[in-house]
Amino acid sequence: MKFTAGQWQLRPGIEACYATQLFEIEVTSAGLTAVALVQPRVPGRVQALDATLLAARFSSPMEDVLCVQLSHFEGVHPRGPVFELQPQTAPSVNIVDAPEVSVISSGRLSARVAKDAPWRVAFLGDGQRLTASADGSFGYVRTPEGAVYLHEQLELAVGELVYGLGERFTALVKNGQSVDMWNEDGGAGSELAYKNIPFYLTNRGYGVFVNHPECVSFEIASERASRVQFSVPGESLEYYLIYGPSPKEVLEKYTALTGRPALPPAWSFGLWLSTSFTTDYSERTVTEMVEGMQLRNIPLSVFHFDCLWMKDGHWIDFTWDAAQFPDPEAMLRRLKARGLRVCVWINPYVAQRSRLFAEAASQGYLLRRPNGDIWQIDAWQPGMGIVDFTHLGARAWYADRLRPLLAQGVDCFKTDFGERIPIDAVYADGSDPQKMHNFYTFLYNRTVFELLQEVRGAGEAVVFARSATTGGQRFPVHWGGDNRSSFESMAESLRGGLSLGLSGFGFWSHDIGGFEGLPPAALYKRWVAFGLLSSHSRLHAMSSYRVPWTFDEEAVAVLRHFAQLKCRLMPYLFAQALLTVQTGVPMMRAMFLEFPDDPACETLERQYMLGERLLVAPVFSAAGEVSYYVPTGTWTQLLSGEVIVGPRWVREIHDFMSLPLLARPNSLIPFGGVTSRPDYEYAQNVRLALYALDDGAAAEALVPTLQGGLALRACARREGERITLRVEGAQASWDLLLAGMKDVAAVEGGIAAVVDQGVLITPVANELRITLLL
Repeated sequence: MKFTAGQWQLRPGIEACYATQLFEIEVTSAGLTAVALVQPRVPGRVQALDATLLAARFSSPMEDVLCVQLSHFEGVHPRGPVFELQPQTAPSVNIVDAPEVSVISSGRLSARVAKDAPWRVAFLGDGQRLTASADGSFGYVRTPEGAVYLHEQLELAVGELVYGLGERFTALVKNGQSVDMWNEDGGAGSELAYKNIPFYLTNRGYGVFVNHPECVSFEIASERASRVQFSVPGESLEYYLIYGPSPKEVLEKYTALTGRPALPPAWSFGLWLSTSFTTDYSERTVTEMVEGMQLRNIPLSVFHFDCLWMKDGHWIDFTWDAAQFPDPEAMLRRLKARGLRVCVWINPYVAQRSRLFAEAASQGYLLRRPNGDIWQIDAWQPGMGIVDFTHLGARAWYADRLRPLLAQGVDCFKTDFGERIPIDAVYADGSDPQKMHNFYTFLYNRTVFELLQEVRGAGEAVVFARSATTGGQRFPVHWGGDNRSSFESMAESLRGGLSLGLSGFGFWSHDIGGFEGLPPAALYKRWVAFGLLSSHSRLHAMSSYRVPWTFDEEAVAVLRHFAQLKCRLMPYLFAQALLTVQTGVPMMRAMFLEFPDDPACETLERQYMLGERLLVAPVFSAAGEVSYYVPTGTWTQLLSGEVIVGPRWVREIHDFMSLPLLARPNSLIPFGGVTSRPDYEYAQNVRLALYALDDGAAAEALVPTLQGGLALRACARREGERITLRVEGAQASWDLLLAGMKDVAAVEGGIAAVVDQGVLITPVANELRITLLL
């Protein structure tokens, strides 16, 4: 939200005052408070007469994080909801109140409040400037309509770039954008977003989390070209400044504060196939699709039933449409016998024709209008009401209606919608509807996710959620919503996923081929490769099926190839998923996140790292042209074995069975021995592939169990012409591929054979000593 018109003028009707000069400092055991005048000091003892004072309180919830609470009037009655921040170990905070400056420090982060004019708070990490709140930054604003806002502006250095703010389909770098935190059902190709997260990080070693669930308005180098401004309505504003210094460390600390994702079950990483939305489907159609996939040897993990598993006009009543699915229990048993998991679509809205509407209304489980009527609308479903998840009884009621489905054999739920939440509604707990608009999705998804944890057990819960706010990362997985069948939308989807990952979300998916429209076969095949090299992979659409044989026979081969490849990569991918759970660093990573010291990576948005060791560059053209950047080192094309030495830009043409998929230098990547499913014993018949190990370097591979434990640990180290590999794991069976090697001089502890991909070594002991031919 912009308040000024250029450098000197306010917009018409705007009144504003700014922290101008320090009035007084107060030091307590809890932190430091700086009170500011909004006009320069005048001679004499009386400064506060008929004056406006603004206060800034500094404290620290955890090491390397400072909380800043800005306020004007402090007698406002607080109304929830509030974000559920995670308790942290109290840090050691140091406060120094000197004649010219007051300083509060937490770990390596400090804030320095200048005591002379003009107002200035400088934030320093390891003694170096990060950013500052300067003259004109801390402001109190009144609009012509009488609304009041507080805003803060933090300075941007030359070359400083801003990332994050949720799943945004605009440019990955947010400089120059105006972004409002307001969840909207706006599709996947505009400035609107399903998942608005009031958190950003920059390439200068810090992040900022604005702790408000209501609409936070960000002006990122858009109102003032050298500042980020964020504003909220009301008399107070709270934000956290988080020091890394690396972007990964910023995300680790941010997710420690707001929550880290649960570990999705291994089966959820496989291929999901949907009925699609408005297609004509029944049990016969479902059986034909599933049998078609199995007949063509395409590994399928989850089958999803979209909205029309229920009767049209009755969403939601959680009852199978008997005309299309006369015996759902038997149908689900047959799907389970094929080794499939089952997902069904739900939303938090209750149509008036639903058998549950009157029940929910009579119990007070639906949102109400101020006059006491049920809040209803003819949108999406006729006369629909909205479940009030602030009502504890409504949460239990909603979860209890899902239990019979789980008993029938349903494994998980697509928790759709949650964005169309009104601001003129009354909540059971008195919550502020402006704040609940975004926060609603947190309560909705938590209700469903916690039910799955209760019924299915820890490690078996997964949802497919569209909307989110801060903290929603705790309930994976999230998908990118309604994209379109075009290469442009495919690129927009990737930008959205990378932006969401830079906002603290670890697991993400998208509708392969696009939701709206019928993709040409070339687009479908290119998107399949991208989709199967995402953390989660789903074929879904609006009005057409996404099974590959409806496109052409090559589409069948492409889907089979990449689905089987993902199954083989699961030992690596599941280990990376565990790392995401432990650190909050996403599986799909913008290049900037993995290579923060390489300036060429700062703006890359058409390629990404899949975990720590694999670079993926989707092909956004039918003809196969692709250009991508390779950072420093010797990288290896996983599919062809070709070696590329960076740093350099590469231009290539790929057929549909290929795309740039590169192993990072000094990587030891485990490949599984199963191509038919994503969940298997990863340490059995695992192949450890060693890529471009430099002299003096080491590489490690961790192979997990399905429960998240450790089944195998392998460490390779090179000293000159000697490579040593040590493997720990009593129940493991493995071999070693020296990728790209032509031959070796000698092997101790194994038998070497030259194969197409390099030198394959079959061990006879758990330690190998390999002498290279140099």
